[in-house]
Amino acid sequence: MILNQIEKQTVEPQITLVGAGPGDPDLLTLKGVKALKTAAVVLYDALVNEALLNFAPDHAIKIYVGKRSDDETFSQELVNKLMIDYALNYGHVVRLKSGDPFVFARGYEEIDIAESYSIPTTIIPGISSALGVPGLQKIPMVYSKLSESFWVVTGTNAAGEISPDLYVAAKSNATIVVLMGVEKIAAITAIFKAEGKADLPVAVIENGSSTQENVVVGVVETIEELIVEKNITSPALLVFGQVVSLHPQFNPIHQFYSILQQEEY
Repeated sequence: MILNQIEKQTVEPQITLVGAGPGDPDLLTLKGVKALKTAAVVLYDALVNEALLNFAPDHAIKIYVGKRSDDETFSQELVNKLMIDYALNYGHVVRLKSGDPFVFARGYEEIDIAESYSIPTTIIPGISSALGVPGLQKIPMVYSKLSESFWVVTGTNAAGEISPDLYVAAKSNATIVVLMGVEKIAAITAIFKAEGKADLPVAVIENGSSTQENVVVGVVETIEELIVEKNITSPALLVFGQVVSLHPQFNPIHQFYSILQQEEY
């Protein structure tokens, strides 16, 4: 008696978190490209440049799981469930996240849930917008006597409020990068004004590194007006600090008035 055997393809679940960078598809790492080329499924976020999906095989399943500030269509719990289900049923899942997976991107949470299912995981860092976007604008995080350190702070925490860390950061002389804060610019600038920093240079960069990039440079006192004038909206990051004075668009007259005020006191 001959038994008919049905050969089943073995699925080997695997999850790779890939940082897609700030927006320009050319800023994806080579290792990220290699991961996408072997993906069975790609779960990608709202701020990921969709041109990166072309690196994945034609037969790969590509699923948008993005959420913006006012959109809860894809909760983190749902994203976690999709990631696990697809890995167990299809094999290699690439979780493509904007920026770097571990900078305000809940990357650790996704790795933790994957490992709770004993699914092998890999992390491929990306260029964080917090560092890469100011750098592309010739704004260093640290430079000479202008700044010896930097903070990266969320403008809006999980409770929808300004992070308490920002109040502490505003007291320092460090460069301060605020992510997800442009909608709260009035409240944020009020924090700096309370510290006597109305003339502190500020840069606001919308859609950094992309073809839709929009930049305004000013000081704490006037930056809200400039944001309205230039119609800057989210996604945008804020850079506070003396290093912003190095930006080509910064008006040196602001520094002059700032020095005069300091001498008066």
